[in-house]
Amino acid sequence: MVNWADFIAQCFNGLVLGALLALISSGLTIIYGTLGVLNLAHGAMFMLGGYAGWVAYAYSGSFILAVIAGSLFVMLVGVLMERLIIRYFYARPNEDQLLVTFGLGIVFVEAVRFFFGSLSKTVPPPIVGITSLGFTVYPTYRLALLGIVSAALLALYFVLYRTRIGMIVRAGIEDAVMVDSLGIDVYKIFMLVFGIGAMAAGFAGIVNAPVVSVSPDVGESILVQTFVVVVIGGVGSFPGAVLGGLLAGEIISITSMFNPGYAYVMLFVAMTLVLVIRPYGLLGTAGRE
Repeated sequence: MVNWADFIAQCFNGLVLGALLALISSGLTIIYGTLGVLNLAHGAMFMLGGYAGWVAYAYSGSFILAVIAGSLFVMLVGVLMERLIIRYFYARPNEDQLLVTFGLGIVFVEAVRFFFGSLSKTVPPPIVGITSLGFTVYPTYRLALLGIVSAALLALYFVLYRTRIGMIVRAGIEDAVMVDSLGIDVYKIFMLVFGIGAMAAGFAGIVNAPVVSVSPDVGESILVQTFVVVVIGGVGSFPGAVLGGLLAGEIISITSMFNPGYAYVMLFVAMTLVLVIRPYGLLGTAGRE
């Protein structure tokens, strides 16, 4: 027998998880859409954001400073990663790109494990307590997290669709050669895109730290879920990342209510159905799959 209060609470959980996955996936999809690089270190960047924020919080006691520090640190890591390594792999086979980003992800994880150990770290939520929604009660910070992530997605949408940089990025997703022929330094744009994509993952990592404690391996499951979201929504599509993230969050959350063991099974079933019916994703375009 379904308890409707618990069911609605699970729907809220799915909404929060989905928004978080949408934010992480948006960074991954614009990196792949613009640069053509499938970044297997993206989950590690999510983890790095959590640890950088935890260190900043430990020294400052301010959650806001922790969020800023975590986001900027991972953006810097992304920029350095692109400038020092990734840019030499744009013309290389996809297998080389996969191997180098996979290797970088391992390096990040093991470096964190070396300096901070394997035990998880916790960041106290800036808002404590529960909020009554009338039909159920819900942790206040989770509600705040939904608002924080939604605001971040809106900010990213504004950058992509209402600024000149965003116009260039979206043009690069469609035809990087044409953008280059117009005299625009695409390599600077590539660096910026990689930094923004990394920052999205780092931001998600620190704002999620009060919900799920940070550990060196926290990015592994997130990376798998993020790739599924990108496939469902469509590669290179920001709206697709949002839609895919929300769908994935609800699938995982609602399935977990009935049988947690089948949560990821149902997620991959959904991905398989999308690939069969619409190979380039729900909001993707043919040729970008």
